[in-house]
Amino acid sequence: MNEEELVQASIRMIRLNQHPEGGYVACPLFAHYAYGWLRDGSFVAYAMDTAGEHDSAALFYDWANRIIASKQGHIRYLTDKQARGEHVSLHEFLHTRYHLDGRDDTSSEWGHFQLDGYGAWLWGVTEHLRAVGSDRIPDTYRNSVDAAVDYLRAFWRYPNFDCWEEYGERVHPSTLACIYGGLEGVARLDGNAELHHVCSEIKEFLLQHGVHAEENGHFVKNITPVPQGDSAAYVTGDAGVDASLLWLAEPFRVFDPQHPVMRKTIEAIENELRSETGGVRRYASDTYYDGGEWLLLAAWSGWVQLKIGNREEAVRSLEWIAAQADELGRLPEQVRRPHGSEETYDDWVRRWGPPATPLLWSHAMFMVLYYKLRARA
Repeated sequence: MNEEELVQASIRMIRLNQHPEGGYVACPLFAHYAYGWLRDGSFVAYAMDTAGEHDSAALFYDWANRIIASKQGHIRYLTDKQARGEHVSLHEFLHTRYHLDGRDDTSSEWGHFQLDGYGAWLWGVTEHLRAVGSDRIPDTYRNSVDAAVDYLRAFWRYPNFDCWEEYGERVHPSTLACIYGGLEGVARLDGNAELHHVCSEIKEFLLQHGVHAEENGHFVKNITPVPQGDSAAYVTGDAGVDASLLWLAEPFRVFDPQHPVMRKTIEAIENELRSETGGVRRYASDTYYDGGEWLLLAAWSGWVQLKIGNREEAVRSLEWIAAQADELGRLPEQVRRPHGSEETYDDWVRRWGPPATPLLWSHAMFMVLYYKLRARA
């Protein structure tokens, strides 16, 4: 199957696994992923917009719109509580994933408090509107957009689980990238100077607390809040890099890839997390399926390399991803890393089965990189 055929197979795969209500299942054949995530789904919808499949993207954004609109009262409760200086318990925050028909997921398997999905959804909505030629947020989305904006403005400094459902006690630059992208997108459409100011605060926060201490250091995987009475100070947490830091460059454009700290971050990810074959790991100490190589992260690496003018590396990433497809054109979440631990990998397979296949997010990011390359041919 060549790359164009794999793109068409990916579009069919995504359409087949979109619920009539609009939610995209993360993976139809992996029980732990039988839900719709706002984060993953927003990137899948973006890929469908990139491919011209606007009706599918609109259906997803409508699905999330209904969910978030239904949470308006609870968001007001949370923001009022925060404004009074009262403690908000983890179980009170909005969920990160939902059943495909829009119902809340009440299981305790995952870290529910994640802000990245709400930022990614706002960004995705604004990108969808751009793709279909609209320059305003429709009235049918106004309540949900305003509610999501209020929620993110109130809590963006709070520690919450990262995009891998881990490290819930820390603040994550990749999460802040999603929030920045969403708020900046709304600010652009609404001409909202106040939201532009919040985005400037997020950038300053990242530069002040999220950079490795060495001169011209890179952005770090996470930031640790240190309680100080009624407030908190912040210190660099895990000093290593995470491949999701690429989001700071694309698609959320918090920093230009040539910004000194961003450039160092990209270099560190390439040196520490990308293998000679082209795959990209999440982070160096990852143990999930022995820290395999993620297809969607290889696509992100290619996207950023294309942005800085390195087309050859972007093509190499696309080819590596395509080579991981099975005979049915299905792309997995990850593949085994070279020279890894067979024992650790096999232990995960015994517990959960093989890595999730097909992962719609993998298909989506392959499509994005394919179309980005084609647009700059």
